[in-house]
Amino acid sequence: MGAADGGSVPIVVPDIDAWDPWLPEVLQRRLAGLSAPWCVAAGWALDLFRGRKTRDHHDVEIAVPEARFAQIARRFPDIDFYVPIDGALVAASPDTLAAGHQTWALDRAAGRWRFDVFREPHDGDVWICRRDTLLRRPYAELIRRDASGLPFLAPEVALLFKAKAPRDKDRADFTGTLPLLDTDQRRWLADAITLVHPDHPWRIDLARID
Repeated sequence: MGAADGGSVPIVVPDIDAWDPWLPEVLQRRLAGLSAPWCVAAGWALDLFRGRKTRDHHDVEIAVPEARFAQIARRFPDIDFYVPIDGALVAASPDTLAAGHQTWALDRAAGRWRFDVFREPHDGDVWICRRDTLLRRPYAELIRRDASGLPFLAPEVALLFKAKAPRDKDRADFTGTLPLLDTDQRRWLADAITLVHPDHPWRIDLARID
């Protein structure tokens, strides 16, 4: 894992804002043929679902089963991985990986952050939501693909994660994506938000189009 062998002591890394993210297509090429399920997450997932780039993206995230992260890391010998902990970026190690689900990818040569890996709870081939373990879906249902085969997180799941503390871009993503969801996707999102965020204002919008 590059810097993963350096232990848990914070070291000097580029500025937290030193992002120059790769496009999802770059990750698709680098991870081609990988047996572990993975998918583009967050805002990019919604744009892939919508079939076009609707806004600028400060970063790019992918989601993988927690136990399969090492398979992902081996595809990037040019990358050092770090874990955000209490406002610091700490070299990835078994101890630090256990402290959080995010894993920032540093391009060693360029000194820029290229992508973020969400290491998700799972039970074999079944994804488990880190917000509430009652929410579970087989990876075969969780991962969608665009016309090029690029895998992305199901939009209703991406929107659930955006519901926790919605920023302007999250609200715009919700407004732009909601009309494109089918009945089953809307129902899943409505039920999930009711479970995780029972007083969330998005429930009103979901009820209007049910």
